[in-house]
Order: sequence, then structure tokens, then C-alpha cells
Amino acid sequence: MAEQADDLAEAVATFNQVRPRLMGIAYRMLGSHTEAEDLVQEVWLRWQAADRSAVQSPVAYLSTAVTRLAINASQSARARRETYIGPWLPEPVDTSADPTLGAERGEALSFAVLLVLERLSPTERAAYILREAFDYPYDELAAILQSTEPAVRQLVSRARKRIRAERRAEVSGSQQKKLLTAFVAAARSGDLKVLEQLLAKDAISYSDGGGAARASKFPVVGWSRVAKYVRAFHDRFWVGVEVEFGTANCQSVALLRRDGEVFTVLTVVASDEGIDEVLWIMNPAKLTAVA
Repeated sequence: MAEQADDLAEAVATFNQVRPRLMGIAYRMLGSHTEAEDLVQEVWLRWQAADRSAVQSPVAYLSTAVTRLAINASQSARARRETYIGPWLPEPVDTSADPTLGAERGEALSFAVLLVLERLSPTERAAYILREAFDYPYDELAAILQSTEPAVRQLVSRARKRIRAERRAEVSGSQQKKLLTAFVAAARSGDLKVLEQLLAKDAISYSDGGGAARASKFPVVGWSRVAKYVRAFHDRFWVGVEVEFGTANCQSVALLRRDGEVFTVLTVVASDEGIDEVLWIMNPAKLTAVA
């Protein structure tokens, strides 16, 4: 009995040590903190039931388990998102305490990269995340993905090219915060001229309400349309709103509160051309990790 208790205690200690990495992999794969937590719980159940005496490397075993589960889960998630009401945006996570979210570096955490990753195949996404965020060597990548080294190298290379092709080089964190602050002020006051000056010519505004909050069901495209769209609802949307600036996904965000409750996380993706994307995350189910 005592031996079983010691074995379980060791299993718990080992799992807790690796858990931040498992959360980091699962969140980057799914773009959802809630779904990532469920996945990590499933890995724990498997670890609990496993013949741990036969496991040479707990880190490799647990990383493989969470990656394969995440690949399957992301295939299901993609099918669900085809019927999602309005644009789908990643669930924001508070990275102020852990800016890398279990990784050796904060790669593949920004909203811009997560949105591009969503358009890759689940296997491409897994290869990119494990290599770029967690620095897995290619031989380990091949084992986790049940593939060959040349094949996983090609997966990572394809993902890198896709990400480079679909996003501009982002401005520094301080510049992004400056643009976000200016955008919030102009949106609140309905200053059309300032809004137009802040936005890149091909700017896009995405609003994720998921059918649970009033939000545009279609992206608004073009600097003039986005500016007029934001100005059109400024005298209603901002009434009674308190704004607090914080950090999510390693970038500045505005937490919008009404009656003390966060109802929107607002952020911008920006390049040297100005604000490229305005992201309004309003689905209440996606606000728990930052609220």
C-alpha cells in the first residue's frame, strides 16, 4: 500500500513538472485554453494508467501523448469551426506571469501566428510548434509524429514559409501598445480621421462573438471601412466601459469592462504600415483565462 502511494506521488510530481510544457503544446495547437486544459487532463489519466516502469523518458512519453491527442482534437475543432458563428479568434491567455507559456521561447503565441497556424494541417502545426517553440530535435519530432526526419523537416519548412508569406513583420511591443492605446482613444471618441491614420490600407477588423455576443459576423476589410465601422457604434458600445491595459499572448491588450465584468478583449496586430488587424474577442466562453 505504501509502495503504491509512493509510486502515485512520484507520478504526480513527474507530471506536474512537465505540465507547463503540455499546456504550451496543447494551447498552441488548439488556440483554446479551455480545450488545452481538457486535453492535459486526458494525458494525466493516461499517465496514471500507464506502466510507468517501462517508460524511459517521461517527458518524451507525455509530449508524444499530448501532441497526438492535440492533432486529433484539432481535426475535430476544424470541423466545428466551419459552423462557428462569425470569425473565429484564439482564446486569449494571460502571459504576464509566464511569457513563454511552458516553452523555451514565446514563439507561436501571438494572435497573428496562431491565426496562420489555424490554416495549416494539424501535422504541419504540430511540427512547427514543437520545433520553433520547444526546440525539439528532428529525430524526436519524427518519433512523436511517427514520420521520418526528412518528412518532418519538410513540414517545418512549409509552415515557416506559410507564416512568412501571410504576415508582415510585426512592430516592437512598445510600438504595438502605443498603437493600441491610440486606437482605443480614437474608437472611444469616434475620431474618424485619427482612426484612418492609424490603420494600414488593407486593415481588417475581426469580431468573435461566437453567437453569444453581439458582434459583426463578417470581417470588415479596408482602412476606410474599418474606420467608419468603428466610428458607427462608438456612441453606444463605449457607454459605461472601463478600459484596463494588460498582457495576453505576449502582446498588449485592452480589457474592456462593463459593470465590473470583462466583456471584450481588444488588441491590434501592427506592422510598419500601421494597424493590420483589429481583433475584438467577445465570446464570453473565451474570456475566462484573462478575466
